[in-house]
Amino acid sequence: MSLELCYIIVGVLILFAIFDLVVGVTNDAVNFLNSSIGSKAAPFYIIMIVASLGILAGVTFSGGMMEVARKGIFHPQFFTMPELLTIFLAVMVTDILLLDLFNTHGLPTSTTVSIVFELLGAAVAVSLIKIMAATDSAIQLWDYINTAKAIAIVGGILLSIVVAFFSGAIVQFISRLIFTFDYQNRIKKYGALWGGMALTAITFFILVKGAKGATFMDEQTVEWIKNHSYMMMAMIFVVSATLLQLLISLFKINILKPIVLIGTFALAMAFAANDLVNFIGVPLAGLNAFQNALLSGDPLTVTMTALSKKVHPQTFIMLISGAVMVITLWVSKKARTVTETEIRLGQQDEGTEKFESIWLSRKIVNLFDTLFGIAKNIAPAPLREIIARRLEPVAETRKTQRTEKPSFDLIRASVNLMVASAVVSFATSHKLPLSTTYVTFMVAMGSSFSDQAWGRESAVYRVTGVLTVIGGWFMTAFIAFVISFIFANILFYLQLPGIILIACFAGYMIWKNHQKHKGQQENKDKILIYNLHNVQNFQESMAQTFDHLAYLLKDIRESLDIAFEALFKEDLYTLRTQRMHTKHIQNSTNIIIANIFKVLRLLSKEGGDVSYNYYQIIRRLQKLSDGYRDTVIRSSMHVSNRHSGLLDVQIAEIREIKTVFLNIISMVEAAFRDKQTIDCQGAVEQFHYLRELVDDFNANQIQRIRDDSSKTRLSILFYAISGNCVMMAKQNVKLLDIFNESFKLNQKCS
Repeated sequence: MSLELCYIIVGVLILFAIFDLVVGVTNDAVNFLNSSIGSKAAPFYIIMIVASLGILAGVTFSGGMMEVARKGIFHPQFFTMPELLTIFLAVMVTDILLLDLFNTHGLPTSTTVSIVFELLGAAVAVSLIKIMAATDSAIQLWDYINTAKAIAIVGGILLSIVVAFFSGAIVQFISRLIFTFDYQNRIKKYGALWGGMALTAITFFILVKGAKGATFMDEQTVEWIKNHSYMMMAMIFVVSATLLQLLISLFKINILKPIVLIGTFALAMAFAANDLVNFIGVPLAGLNAFQNALLSGDPLTVTMTALSKKVHPQTFIMLISGAVMVITLWVSKKARTVTETEIRLGQQDEGTEKFESIWLSRKIVNLFDTLFGIAKNIAPAPLREIIARRLEPVAETRKTQRTEKPSFDLIRASVNLMVASAVVSFATSHKLPLSTTYVTFMVAMGSSFSDQAWGRESAVYRVTGVLTVIGGWFMTAFIAFVISFIFANILFYLQLPGIILIACFAGYMIWKNHQKHKGQQENKDKILIYNLHNVQNFQESMAQTFDHLAYLLKDIRESLDIAFEALFKEDLYTLRTQRMHTKHIQNSTNIIIANIFKVLRLLSKEGGDVSYNYYQIIRRLQKLSDGYRDTVIRSSMHVSNRHSGLLDVQIAEIREIKTVFLNIISMVEAAFRDKQTIDCQGAVEQFHYLRELVDDFNANQIQRIRDDSSKTRLSILFYAISGNCVMMAKQNVKLLDIFNESFKLNQKCS
């Protein structure tokens, strides 16, 4: 490798540092935002300001962590500067691609684990190349690699997952027993003591995490904090409890809100202090190696023993990095996606679930259901009644029904922050490796589990989500190692062409991920159309329901039109796209039905009377959705299995059925959208014509079966499609009948 190429690599590393800061903050924002956003502890902009201040404070504490990238995973004295630049460039490209991939799918992962295993994979690749090139060398692979550090990190991952989950579950269970869901009055009595403990854990967490890497604290100060930790905790508790009691008694302030905001600041600061090395540590190490090599006089062959020494990064670099992180926090849409995943997995009420159930989640839920059943039978009846009474959720008031509810309350938000701070502080003080992401996520899942957020209606979906995220963590380590190993080999052997090749590949993958996330965001925006804005007024709610039905019918009509044409052309790609779209239609259907339930529950509480026909929307909608899904899936499977394509005569007949059927949907859609009377009898006549058409074509199909011109699979598909079209058309006519009756249009569709 030439010296000129080394200059290029150093420049690329510095550029990649900015990209890595962006994708890293996008991934890790969930660590400190989820509790405050999920509980609505303050307006969104206040939460973001507090988190931004925490980040800016944290970057000044990250000096000590920079050593990990230079000497934590491998021994730099065995590598030359070009070899280290090869390792560092492979690491940075892999890190950007990996984190961007996880961000696109809204899955939080550990930037610490990713950077460690990327360093490990690239270092192993270059070490093996050196060992194979020098057969007479006595140095073995484990001499190059700091294997003990890697093993300790893996152990820390497994331990932190279990400890964090059960710590969150136990503390939340105790907190809920003390305060219940109706906690406002109890907070006034003994909330100051509880809040004092929470602030003690959080503020001590700031000191422990901050003092370890602070550039403005000398060793004596750090040692003093360590030796007087118990005294400091006692002082913090007394002062905090006293101040909180004054806020409650004199100013009538909800003390949970400042506790949550302070905890948000603490975790944001810890993120910046602990994880900044994951984003700029490698580029700074590469720059440091390059500078030391130039000073040696023999830059291409001198070994990098100098990297083993401790170096304090310059403060202005830290502040610039902090500024990039803050800007990313405010503008990144993917950060919202990652945060939303954790909040939805921990939301108190049932709602739209992001994940489907899998066999493992069902087994786990069944196991815990059995265990809890045994525990209930063993526990005395009075104890069961007391616990059940204190854990009973509070009924919604009219005020909370009018506004958007938080995903969980302030008690759980403060527990999340308090326990996460305590676990990370304990591990840091004992020099145990762990991931802030793992701890905060698992504490949040443990507290939501204990809070009965994972009820029977949502447990399998929430467990699937948690298993998906945890599986992604272990995949992070595997993918990071393998990809960085491959990239390091490409860079070592191809050099400049390898840099160009990998840069083009990275650009293409980032563009693909951007397009995918854009599509996901568009689908999410489509779902927002189905939100019910005013549940209090039945007539307005009913009008919104038919607005939603108009949107849904339009979506179904357009999707079926595309699917039919793709079936005629045997276009498997388009059919698979429409098959994926069935999940969106089903999700939209479920939301409309849930909205109807919401209106019905409210009216039943207020003694309102609802037409029987309004209930019928649910049944008609379910049948319509089932018919749509069956038609698309059957068509997709037929082409996917490479069965014979439809005969020309069958295509002509189905196309005629499609034209009449889609015309019926279009008529009903227009009525719902415009809230205007349409020729109801015209829709009925179209339906009768469709049935007669299908009967005639079915007779033709029988003849084709007899003369063996239509094979079995084709016949099954033909009958299924024609039957589904008749059934869906009937549901549209019935929905139109409900619409006319609901708005007193005096037209009966029969």
